[in-house]
Amino acid sequence: MSYRTNLFSKMVILILIMLIPVVLLYWYSNHKTTAVLRDELNRSNSNQLEFFQNQVNTHIELLSSWPNLLIHDPDIASFRRIFADSSYFDLDTINLVKRIQNKLSIQESSSNWETKLYLYSPSLGRVVSERDARSYDKLSLQNSISSGWDVRRIAGVAGEDDRFMFSWITVSPYGISDPAVNAETIIKLEFDSSNIRDMLDKFKDDGRHDPFYYREDAGVIYNRTSDRTLTGQLINQLSIHQLKDVDNRTVVIDGEPYMVNTVKSSTTGWYLVDYMPLSAILKPIHQSNLLFYSSMLCLFLMSFLAAYMLYVQVQVPVKQLIRGFQRLKQEDYSVRIQPKGRNEFSFLSERFNSMVDQIQQLFEHVYLERIHVREARLKQLQSQINPHFFYNCFSFITSMAKLKRVDAVVAMSHNLSRYYRYTTRQERDVVPLTEEIEFVNCYLEIQKMRMDRIHYTIDLSEDILLQEVPPLIVQPLVENAVIHGIEADAEAGEIKVTGECREGMMILQVEDDGQGMNTEGREALLLKLRGTMDQEMGCGLWNVNQRLQLRYGEKAGLHIEESQLGGLRVTLRWPVGEEKITELQAPMDEEQM
Repeated sequence: MSYRTNLFSKMVILILIMLIPVVLLYWYSNHKTTAVLRDELNRSNSNQLEFFQNQVNTHIELLSSWPNLLIHDPDIASFRRIFADSSYFDLDTINLVKRIQNKLSIQESSSNWETKLYLYSPSLGRVVSERDARSYDKLSLQNSISSGWDVRRIAGVAGEDDRFMFSWITVSPYGISDPAVNAETIIKLEFDSSNIRDMLDKFKDDGRHDPFYYREDAGVIYNRTSDRTLTGQLINQLSIHQLKDVDNRTVVIDGEPYMVNTVKSSTTGWYLVDYMPLSAILKPIHQSNLLFYSSMLCLFLMSFLAAYMLYVQVQVPVKQLIRGFQRLKQEDYSVRIQPKGRNEFSFLSERFNSMVDQIQQLFEHVYLERIHVREARLKQLQSQINPHFFYNCFSFITSMAKLKRVDAVVAMSHNLSRYYRYTTRQERDVVPLTEEIEFVNCYLEIQKMRMDRIHYTIDLSEDILLQEVPPLIVQPLVENAVIHGIEADAEAGEIKVTGECREGMMILQVEDDGQGMNTEGREALLLKLRGTMDQEMGCGLWNVNQRLQLRYGEKAGLHIEESQLGGLRVTLRWPVGEEKITELQAPMDEEQM
C-alpha cells in the first residue's frame, strides 16, 4: 500500500489533468486573440494614418496649385507687361499692385493654414506680397529655387522646437535657364511646420495617438505635447532598418514594447509616425488574464482542499484499518486503532478494537490451556520412561540379594538412588547437560553390573556440557542401544556417546555395535517417529523426538543411521540459542501425540 499512489495524489493529479487543458486552451485562445487584435490595430492605425496623410497631402497639393492659378491671372499678366514696358510707377500701376495684393490676400485667406504668397519680378528686382512691394536679393531667390517643395529649418524661439519652412515656386515663362534673372514672373508660396503641428494636435485629440513627422535628411516635426526623449529613441530604433512606405513594427524601449505605424507622404517625402504602448492597448486583456488565472488558482486550491479533506476523512481511516489488519495477520494482538471524530470510520475503528480485544482474550485463554496441556504431556512423557527401567533394576537387586552379592546390591542401590533423585526433580524444564550425562553414566554403570561385556565412552567438550537441555533426552537413546542393540547380540557391548556444536546446531550422538537395522527398517522407524505413537511402538525414541520439536521447533529432531561400530547411530539435533516454547505455535491436533 505504501508503494501505491494514494487517493489524495490521484485526486490532485486528476484535478491537474482537468485544469491544465482548460488553461492551455485559454492561453492559446488568448494568444490568437491578441495576435488578431494587434493585426486589427495595426490595420486600423495604418488606415487612420493614411487618411490623415492624405488630408495633409491634399492640402499641400492644393497650396502648390495656387501659384499655377495666379500665374495666369490678368492683373498679374498686366503687372508683368507693365514692368516689362516701363521703368517707373504711375497711378495705374499703383492700383494694379493694390489689386494684386488684394488677390494674394484673398488667396491666402481661402485656406485655414497660415501661408504667404510672393510675386517676384526678376527684371525689376521687385517683390509684391500681401502688405508691401519691395526689392529683394536675387542671389537669395536663386538659391531657394528648386523643383518641388523646398524645406529649410528655422530656429525656434526660446522654449520651442525648431520649425521648418516649406516653399513652392512657379516660374513664368517656363524652361528658362536662369529664372532669378530671365524670368518674367516668379510666384512663391510659403508655409511653416506650425500648420502641420496643429493638424497633429487635432489628430492626437483621441488620447491614443502621439504622431510626429520625420524625414532623415530634414528632422522631426513634433506635436506640441510630444515626448521628445521617447520620440528620439523610437527614431534611433526605426533608423536601424529602412522604412517602407507603409510599415508596422514593434519596438522595445527600456523593456516596454511599442506598436509603431509609419506612412510615407508621396508629396513631401516625410514619414508620418505614430506609436502606442502595447501595455495600454492590451491592459484589458491582461486584466482579463489575471482574473482568469486567479480564478483557476483559487479553483485549484479549493479542489486541493476538498481532495485533502476527502483524503483525511476517508483514506487515512481506511489505511489505519488496513495496517491494523496487517498487524493482526502477523499475530500482533496488541494493535489498536485510535478513532477520530464521530463518523462511520470511527464506528468501524471501535468495532475493530472490540474484535481484536475479544480475539486476544480468546487466544490468551486457549494458549494458557494448551500450555497446561503441554506441561502435563511433558510430565507424562517423562514418567513413561521410568517404570520399565525400575522394573529391571529391582529384578537385578533381587537376583543379587539371592546370590549374596552385597557389593552389587549396594552399588545398584547407590546408582538407583541417584537415578531416582534425578528423575523425581521434574519441576525443572531444562537441566545442564552435565547432569544429564551424569544420569546416563549412572544408568550405564547399572547396566554394566548386569552385563560385564558392556563398555562405554563419553566424549563431550566442556562448552557443550554447559548447555541446558530438556531432562531425559539422552538416557532413552542409551537404553535403546543396550536393550535393542547389545542385548540382542551376544558379542556386542560397546556404546559411544559424543557431541559437538556445529553451525549453530547442537549435535549429540549415541552409537553401539549391536545387531543394527537395515535401511528399510530405519526408514520405517523414522516414519513412525514423525507420526503419532501407537501401542506397537516403544515410547522412548518417540518421546525424545516429540519433546525436542515441542521445545526447539521443526529444526530439532532425531535421526537414525548406520554406525561405523556396526550397530546404529542415533543423532539428536537442535538449534543453539533458539529455545522457545513452541507449544504456543503448534496446531491443536498435536495434542494427539
